[in-house]
Amino acid sequence: MKVRKVRKQNGLIGVIGMLILALLASGCNSNVANNPSATTTTSNNQSAGTGNQTNESKTEVGYPEQINYWVSLSTNVAATMKDFNEIAAYKELEKLTGTHVKFQHPPVGQEKDQFNLMIASGEMPDVIEYNWRNASKGADSLIKDNRIIRLNELIEEHAPNLTKILNDNPGFRKLITTDEGNIYVMPFLLGDESLSITRGPIIREDWLTKLNLSAPTTIAEWETVLTAFRNGDPNNNGEKDEIPYLFQLPEIDGTHFLIGAWGISSAFYQVNNTVHYGAIQPEFKEFLETMARWYKEGLIDPDFSTTDGKLRDAKVTGDQLGSFTGYPGSSMGRYIDLKIEENPEFSLIGTSYPSLEPGGTSLGHYDYPFSGIGAAISSSAQNPEKIIKWLDYKYGEEGHKLFNFGIEGESYNMVGEYPTYTDIIMNNPDGLPITQAMAKYFIANWSGPIVQSKYYLEQYYERQQQRDANKIWSEADHSKLLPPLTLTAEESSKTSSIMNDVKTYRDEMVNKFIMGVEPIDNFDNFVKTIEKMGIAEAIVANQAALDRFNSRQ
Repeated sequence: MKVRKVRKQNGLIGVIGMLILALLASGCNSNVANNPSATTTTSNNQSAGTGNQTNESKTEVGYPEQINYWVSLSTNVAATMKDFNEIAAYKELEKLTGTHVKFQHPPVGQEKDQFNLMIASGEMPDVIEYNWRNASKGADSLIKDNRIIRLNELIEEHAPNLTKILNDNPGFRKLITTDEGNIYVMPFLLGDESLSITRGPIIREDWLTKLNLSAPTTIAEWETVLTAFRNGDPNNNGEKDEIPYLFQLPEIDGTHFLIGAWGISSAFYQVNNTVHYGAIQPEFKEFLETMARWYKEGLIDPDFSTTDGKLRDAKVTGDQLGSFTGYPGSSMGRYIDLKIEENPEFSLIGTSYPSLEPGGTSLGHYDYPFSGIGAAISSSAQNPEKIIKWLDYKYGEEGHKLFNFGIEGESYNMVGEYPTYTDIIMNNPDGLPITQAMAKYFIANWSGPIVQSKYYLEQYYERQQQRDANKIWSEADHSKLLPPLTLTAEESSKTSSIMNDVKTYRDEMVNKFIMGVEPIDNFDNFVKTIEKMGIAEAIVANQAALDRFNSRQ
């Protein structure tokens, strides 16, 4: 088993993970009365990933009567409901606080356009929940432009639950604070290390068993396994129609699968706090040479460049595809559910990120505890201190349970110290998939201004293969991955057009190199072209952003 390299930030997740184990044992007192103007009360109880709710607000305020709240409509909500007001957790929160929320959901697929129009117009609701890394301007600029407001003082004054979490986990505070010292959202935080590891390589376990093969751990072993998939007829149809591996560049970018064996990523990464761009490194040429050989030898899907999600589904469920990258839930679990009755032997497992040499290391997928998702308060809000108090409820013990597990006695029961989902979630009587059943009660299976609980994920991963995949993927090296960086407006304007051109050219040329349309001997020209496009300037901008991040207090 590989020795895992762990970044400094991982320690803070371990801290809050231990809090989860210790604090859920506490009682279930709430800091909220049913009266909308109720004040924070003192409690000795704590909860998983929550504040201990012992600190009273320095200046007592009530809850707002109404909030206008802009947020994307989760597809799992949209499948059975019209808006977030139908989610049981939000219904209960209105009963507890007396605050009615008017949710505004942009049309699905138009979220970014609608967000940009809203920001440009200045006609803002009270609260905007968004992935602010996708905003065209950074949070500091939006604060200066009077679109959203700085929250530091409001959090200290009126959000004792979140304040407690940030004080206990300084790494969280560093992540949610901008380079200019602003906290701009009530954040979505991952409350345990396991929640940061959600993607990786997946392979047909039953094919390995039939061919008497072990799960591969090195690039050479992967080549051996893929060759056996090609030649050994593991789908038992007497035809040589197996597709050993589906190469997908967005998955390589997101998971660092295969390319990570060379110690680089396909985009920006860092070594000892120095930023590099992977696609122009000599190791990237070696990676492309390997992929081109695999493609020529029939180990990679010949139609990889045009295979979308639906086609991938068809290739997996049609017993053609042997390996790919994906998620334990929407990939591994879903495919097993679709195939298990037809083929009881069908099985998928997660494999380790392969290294070049036995016992070596490889980069792997990792999500930082904060990635930019959260609820900001607009400058149009008339009562930000009341809104902060309302949002802070979700970070306390009762709010944490409510938005991670739903309604006690209905969607979950406490079994000892463990909040355990009931059959209405795990075996829904209306036949709803688990994600849609969850969405009717709480928001933990997507995001929002909460601390996500690992107990949600442990139960969402119903099968042992899913839990094992999460564990084995966590052994990869994450030390070279960049934290969420914030470019200044000037840096962003200079580099956005550069990187749009670079990425378009890189994607086109990677496909050509792998398919043999472009000889690998032309790699040096490929590098020179990217350099002419201005990649050095983009590296400098990201280096400056990394330096600022490392200087945050």
